[in-house]
Amino acid sequence: MVDITKIRAIDIHTHAEEPCGCHSDDGYDDLQSSMAKYFGAPWSHPPTIPETAAHFRAQNIAAVIFPVDAERETGYRRYSNDEVAELVAENADVLIQFASIDPWKGKMAVREARRLIRDYKVKGFKFHPTMQGFFANDRMAYPLYEALEEEGCIALFHTGQTGVGSGMPGGNGMRLKFSNPMYMDDVAVDFPDLKIVLAHPSFPWQEEALSVAQHKPNVYIDLSGWSPKYFPEILVRYANTMLKKKMLFGSDWPMISPEKWLAAFDKAAFRDEVREDILKNNAARLLGLME
Repeated sequence: MVDITKIRAIDIHTHAEEPCGCHSDDGYDDLQSSMAKYFGAPWSHPPTIPETAAHFRAQNIAAVIFPVDAERETGYRRYSNDEVAELVAENADVLIQFASIDPWKGKMAVREARRLIRDYKVKGFKFHPTMQGFFANDRMAYPLYEALEEEGCIALFHTGQTGVGSGMPGGNGMRLKFSNPMYMDDVAVDFPDLKIVLAHPSFPWQEEALSVAQHKPNVYIDLSGWSPKYFPEILVRYANTMLKKKMLFGSDWPMISPEKWLAAFDKAAFRDEVREDILKNNAARLLGLME
C-alpha cells in the first residue's frame, strides 16, 4: 500500500510496456520506436514493471500503471492484466494497479473486469478510444461502464492527440476522431457515479475537455503526455482556478519521465497554492487514499 505521507507526488498515468521482461509482440516494435523518437525517450528498450517501480521509488513518486488492450483494432497482442497485477503487487509501495480491457469484448470484458477487481483490487481501467477504435459513448461499451460504476472504479480515457503514431504511414491506422473528449460527456451523463479521467491535454479539443470537467462533477483531467512547457494558457488558467481540485499529475511514462515533467512543471505558470493538489492530493482523494 502506498503511504501518501512519504511520497512527493502521484503519477496517475504510466504504461506497462514490457511486464515480464520478455518480448511479447514484434508488431509493436515500430510503434514503440516511433513514440520513443517523437518524445525523445532515452531508453533503447521499454522498461519492465520492476524497472519502472525502481525508477519511481528512487524519485519518491507513486504511480498508477496499466497496459493497453487494443488487440482487436491494432493486431498487437495485449499484455496480461493478471501478469501486470501480480508484478504490481510485488511493488505495492509505489505502484497502483489499473487494468485495460477492450470494450469490444462485450460480456467477456465485463466478466474479466469484475474478476480483476475481486482478485487484485484493481482501482481503475484505461480506455484508449483511438487505439481501440470506438467512440466512448458507443452503447456497446455501456455494460462495461456499468460494471465499473457498480464497483466504484475509475475510467481513464485517452483524449486528443499526444503524438502516438505521429509520422507513421496513416498515423499507424489511428483515427483521432475517436478521442474527442466531448464523447465522454455522454458517459458522464449516463453514469453519474462513475469517476472519469480525461487523460492528456486534449489537443485540438482543449476547451471541450475543460467544459466537460467543469460541468460534470465526476470528471477529472490528467496532465500527462505533454511537457507542461507546451500547455495551452487556458489549461493553466483553469488549473489555477475553477478546476484546481480536478487536475492530476501524469507523466505518460516511459515516453516522458516523471522528473522531466516535474522540472517543466516547476517553471510553468501554476500558482503555488495549487501545486500540491495537482501533484498529489487530488489523485489521493480520487484513488481513495485520503479524504
